[in-house]
This record gives sequence, C-alpha cells and structure tokens, in this order.
Amino acid sequence: MENLGVFGKSFQENLCKLLLYDRPFCDQMQEVLDVGFFELKYLQLFTQKLFSYKTKYQVHPTNEALTAILRTELEDQNPVLQKQVRDFFVRLSTDENIADREYTKSKALDFCKKQVLKDAIMKSVPLINRCSFEEIEKLIKEALRLGLDNDYGYDYIKDFEERFLVKARNPITTGWPKIDKITHGGLGSGELGVVIAPTGAGKSHVLVHFGAAALKAGKNVVHVTLELADTVVAQRYDACLTGYNLNHLIEKKEDILEKIQDIDGQLIVKEYPTKSATVGMIKNHLEKIRQHEMPVDMVILDYGDLVRPSGGNKNSEKRHDLESIYEDLRAIAQEFKCPVITASQTNRKGLNEEVITMESISEAFNKCFVADFIISLSRTVKDKNCNIGRIFIAKNRNGPDAMIYSVFMDPATVTIKVLEQADVQEVQRNEKKDKDKRDEAEARRIYQALKQLKT
Repeated sequence: MENLGVFGKSFQENLCKLLLYDRPFCDQMQEVLDVGFFELKYLQLFTQKLFSYKTKYQVHPTNEALTAILRTELEDQNPVLQKQVRDFFVRLSTDENIADREYTKSKALDFCKKQVLKDAIMKSVPLINRCSFEEIEKLIKEALRLGLDNDYGYDYIKDFEERFLVKARNPITTGWPKIDKITHGGLGSGELGVVIAPTGAGKSHVLVHFGAAALKAGKNVVHVTLELADTVVAQRYDACLTGYNLNHLIEKKEDILEKIQDIDGQLIVKEYPTKSATVGMIKNHLEKIRQHEMPVDMVILDYGDLVRPSGGNKNSEKRHDLESIYEDLRAIAQEFKCPVITASQTNRKGLNEEVITMESISEAFNKCFVADFIISLSRTVKDKNCNIGRIFIAKNRNGPDAMIYSVFMDPATVTIKVLEQADVQEVQRNEKKDKDKRDEAEARRIYQALKQLKT
C-alpha cells in the first residue's frame, strides 16, 4: 500500500463505505471506478458485489440484501478472503458514520486517475520496445482524460426545452442540389461520409468534387492524399473549379489563377506516402493548421483504407484495423466539429455491378456502421464511354436512402452532375450519334485501305 501514498488502506476503506451509504456518490463513481483500482482483495470483492447488484436490479442494495449476498455468493472464494469480506461488512454495518467524508469524496476521482495512469504506464512498458509511441500516447491521454467529462447525461425533465430546439448541424453542400435536399443541406459537423467505388471508377474525383463545392461555399478544406501527389490533387481542383480540361491546364495557367483567387475558402493539400500516415498523424496535422488560425471546416481523406493502423499488434486482422480506423476518423469529425469525407474500395463483386450496395464493400463491412452518409459510385465500361454512371444512396442518417441517381461524369474536367432522366436520355442519344460517326469514319478508313491494296 506504500505506493499509493495518501490513498492507503484507510482511504480505500472509507471510499467503500461511501459507496455503500452515499447512493448519489455511488452512482457517479460506478462510471469511473474499476474494482481493480482497490489494492486489497476484500475491498475488490465487496465493491464487485455492490456494483453487480446495482447493475442487475437497477437499485442500490440494502444492508439486508448485501448480507444475503455475502452469505451465499462467496463459496468460490478461499476461506480467508470470505472471512475478510464479511468482517469488513460487519464493521461497516455497525457504524454508518464516515470519517473524512468530504475529503474522501473530493479525492475519489484523483485516486481513480492515479490508478488508471499507473495501469497505463505498466501497459506502455512492452510498447516502448516496439517503438509504438503513438499507442503509448493514446494510453496516457485516455488515462488523463478520466473524469474530465462532467456531463451526466440528458435530464428528461430539466432539459425539456432543449429537445424542441433546432440543433445546428451546419451542413456543407455536396454540390448536388438533389443530394442536399435528402441530407438536409449536405454533410454536417461531426459526421463521417464514405464514397464506395471499385478501382478506377472515380472515387478521387468525387472527393475533389465535395472539396470544391465546400470551397465555393466559402469553407476551408484540408485534403489529405495517401495515393496521389499533392500537385496532382491540386490540378484536379483547378479543373473542377474552372471547368478547364486537365490536359490544357498549362496553357490556361493565368486564367486559372485569376478564377481561383475569387474563391473565399482555403484549401490545404497534405500528401503522405501510402500506408505511412496514422489517424493520429492526420489529427496532429489538423491541430497544427487550427493553431495557425485557419478553422478546419471539412476534411477530405483519399482514402481511409490506405491509413496505417496505429496499434502495435502486427498480428491483428485487417478488418479489425479498418474498423478502428473509421471509428477514429469519425472521432476526428466530432472533435473538430466538421464533416470528414473519405472513400473505400469495393470487393471484386462490385467491379461489374450496375448498382453497388454496401454488401460490396471490401474487407470490413462494420466500418459502414460508423459512417453517417454513404454513397456508391458505379460505372461500367459502357458508362465510362458515355461519361455517365450511377450514385446509390446506401446510408443517410439525416434522411431517406436507397435512391439511385444517374450522373454525368467527365474525368477530364472533374465534372460530376446529378442528372434528370431527360438528361440521361440526351447523353445516351449524343453518345449514339458519336458512335455512329466513329463507326462511319472507321468504315471509310477500312474502305480506303482496301482500295489502296487493290491498286
């Protein structure tokens, strides 16, 4: 007990006594106090029986109930420990007065923090040898956060008026009026959006579209790229914001600069090599930007599946790593009070599907549970030739889902538009005309080639 200093045997016994006789205090402490914090076995066992009763019956046990429990439910413990627990309870029962009540209550949380920190330090020892410093930092931070949240929850009566207030989601437009309508304005603060698509379908283009729409709305965007060079991403923004073809950007350099200078929002593109960045590194970068007095309104991550797991366990399954990554991304959205939008690959099944559902998401389906908004993008070979595709609303926490929208998609200008049915038919008609022209030209070429052969 010497290692606990002021939190020795007397303090811990007084704490247990408070748990028994001060019911509101016990309710509060049950959320933060682990029975393992006590370093005396009989105190651990006593507190465990107390908390178990409260959890099972949703009421505080009477002395009579505890007497019955300690008489009948200790058979699996050794006789010495049984006697210690019962003797301790007898001492509590004969004297309900608690010495140093207020002192014990004021120091209870410090006691819990000290024990959690001690446990975190012990868990950090093997991580030091593996140089898993991010995991160590996470353990220490979680230990230090214990008890910082003084919010005991929503009071049904006292907070009556609050549930009738319109809460500010501060949504940011998707750039598609139809999608904004069903999402009540777009993606809101603290929300995670995911774009599902097979390789080569245009996930990165969709992410740039979201970022560009936010910039036009005067929002600050941080675009993290784990696959493409930062300059390549910036050029896609050039095309998306101006309508110029990616192949003609150099000759349009001066015009581009003139147009983008009128945009109110700021864009930061941060490049990391594939599988080199953890969520912790991304979070630190966002914090650095915020400290330089640039509010972060939207985070684009291209893309979540390429983030390196922060844990030090090399043997963990990939799906578990991915689930953890997406949970951490949503935590970033909540901490920075902004939407985070990322993308995810489909499995092989999704390659040839005309409408991609969440069943086609690769590796870890459970990452879908974390997201607030999920769309899929499907484009067959024929679709790509026609510059069209389909967006499926796979999940929408703020409105209806399961809708399918046809889109016009021009990769050359990073242009993506949600189409009306009449527009789809017009695109198809134009494509048929173009195909007929190409076929006619090819026929003439073959005819001329054959004619030359005859001569």
